Amino acid sequence: MFAAYFDCPGGPENLYMKEVMKPSPGQGEVLVKVSASALNRADLLQRRGKYPPPEGASDILGLEAAGSVAGLGPGCRGRWKIGDAVMALLSGGGQAQYVTVPEGHLMPIPKDMTFIQAAAIPEAWLTAFQLLHFVGNIQEGETVLIHAGASGVGMAAIQLVRLAKAIPIVTAGTQEKLKATANAGAAAGFNYKNEDFSEKVLEFTQGSGVDIILDCVGGSYWEKNLNCLSTDGRWIIYGLLSGGEVHGDLLARLLSKRASIHTSLLRSRDKEYKERLVRAFTEDALPYFSGGASPRLQPLVDSVYPLHKIAEAHRVMEENKNTGKIVIEVPVCFKKGPLL
Repeated sequence: MFAAYFDCPGGPENLYMKEVMKPSPGQGEVLVKVSASALNRADLLQRRGKYPPPEGASDILGLEAAGSVAGLGPGCRGRWKIGDAVMALLSGGGQAQYVTVPEGHLMPIPKDMTFIQAAAIPEAWLTAFQLLHFVGNIQEGETVLIHAGASGVGMAAIQLVRLAKAIPIVTAGTQEKLKATANAGAAAGFNYKNEDFSEKVLEFTQGSGVDIILDCVGGSYWEKNLNCLSTDGRWIIYGLLSGGEVHGDLLARLLSKRASIHTSLLRSRDKEYKERLVRAFTEDALPYFSGGASPRLQPLVDSVYPLHKIAEAHRVMEENKNTGKIVIEVPVCFKKGPLL
């Protein structure tokens, strides 16, 4: 089969199409013929050599995929059959023609949804669901500040906060992105480039601050985050786009508010944890993606690139141009060579 690949860490120009062995499903695994995958920040970090896959995972990029069941390994429990339309949470390997997946990490694709739309769900929506429910223990009526609100995780989190009957507010870097977040359900949005979001958050919450912060930025936001975090609030860090260094008396400020810091990564979680997460999401959120559901959850696809143009997709994400998910379509036929 063919897969997007790189031999040496570096820029998008290092990506190329490589012919590799088609994987075979092991015990309790399902072979999926991939129709679409999607791009995540983790793919960019892995390409740069800064985020290696977990031990035992495929070194091919791609943390999510949508396609059809093409094979079943020994020990599968009969939930899936050949030809089923599925979407998958992966530790790697999604940007290829085939990928193997533990059967418990698969979800059915709603009948009125395309593979392109489905590919935009697993990593972003399961990350947001995990942060809000498994880590943050979100409660009805709480206010949640979502940084990078127009990202894939951000747009998912807005809708999931609404589903939990809580109040989402966001930060983003352009008015166009703030408009998109408002359309997705954000109650308020602040442009971090030209206003102090912590002051705006305190104004919106009438001085009480937010109950939960979903933070993928890290170090440079610590003071503003603590300024607008409520007493007993939960600050959840799941990325470090600005780095991890903190200069200042963070612990004293945190203690004064009786606040807590949680950190979370999904990719490195064990198989059983991911199965619990997929099961909970399938039961509690997936039904709301179907037509007629109220409220209706919708993945936001920013753009679609064929796999042989994945380098261009990487450049778009690196420049923060996307609103929602960048999806990678996997054609049936490929040509070898650089992906320029």
